[in-house]
Amino acid sequence: MLSILIPTYNYNALALISAIHQQVVKTQIPFEIICLDDASAVFFLENEKINELSNSRYELLPNNIGRSKIRNLLTHKARYDWLLFLDADVYPKSENFIETYLPYLDSKERIVNGGLLYQIEKPHKSNLLRWVYGKSREALPALKRNKNPYLSFLTLNFLIHKSVFNQVSFNEAIPNLRHEDTLFSYNLKQKNIPIVHIDNPIVHLGLDTFENTIKKENESLSVLKHLTDSGLIAPNYLRISKLFFEIKKLGLARLMVFFYNTTRSAFLNNLSGNTPSLFVFDLYRLGYLCSLEKK
Repeated sequence: MLSILIPTYNYNALALISAIHQQVVKTQIPFEIICLDDASAVFFLENEKINELSNSRYELLPNNIGRSKIRNLLTHKARYDWLLFLDADVYPKSENFIETYLPYLDSKERIVNGGLLYQIEKPHKSNLLRWVYGKSREALPALKRNKNPYLSFLTLNFLIHKSVFNQVSFNEAIPNLRHEDTLFSYNLKQKNIPIVHIDNPIVHLGLDTFENTIKKENESLSVLKHLTDSGLIAPNYLRISKLFFEIKKLGLARLMVFFYNTTRSAFLNNLSGNTPSLFVFDLYRLGYLCSLEKK
């Protein structure tokens, strides 16, 4: 009935899968858990213990295939038609996490997104920007997420029927650097496949350092520009790309780049500090996106 699919890379997924396994066994439904490792250099010995759990298997891939292709491969390997995707660096908030999803197995025409939470405790300064951003922009209750269901979609906790997945899947041709979830949600919207958001969150455990957050955001913006330039998503789909194209239309891109170059150091000082501002982060992101136009 249910295939629980978990991609991992350089992360110990045993605690998550042990907890999920315990929950799904209690439901007494037919299930399997598949964890595909994208050619990790660490934690593969720990993850081998997943194979000791019933109806569960862990497979280490010989080569790194990327974020989109590994999810498509997980679907190909799945025995059952209902698919529950989870990221490896999460943990279920509730002991009834699996059970809460079961009533939604009644309709295969929609996707169900459970949402996420971040730790309550303020993390170390080096992880603060990612925590502030996540709590403000990602860890939203279902009521808010359902107001913008496609833009609120994240791939780390969602239920989908295989027949729906086969209509969209993940685009393996885009750069393996982020925004595969953005393109996936955009394709869902284009096909009028509804997303229902519910309050069945997982806790996101992996907080990037400031340096990694900025690095990944820069990569993400490069991919976003590629997606809009190539017509894979509409420029007005995301707020930041919509603003970027409005700035270009008004002939203000060079001015924005000058502003970005002038303020970049000050912005980064704020974002790496004790009180990072998301307004500053948005200005940094917009300036960086404009700077890509010259490259």
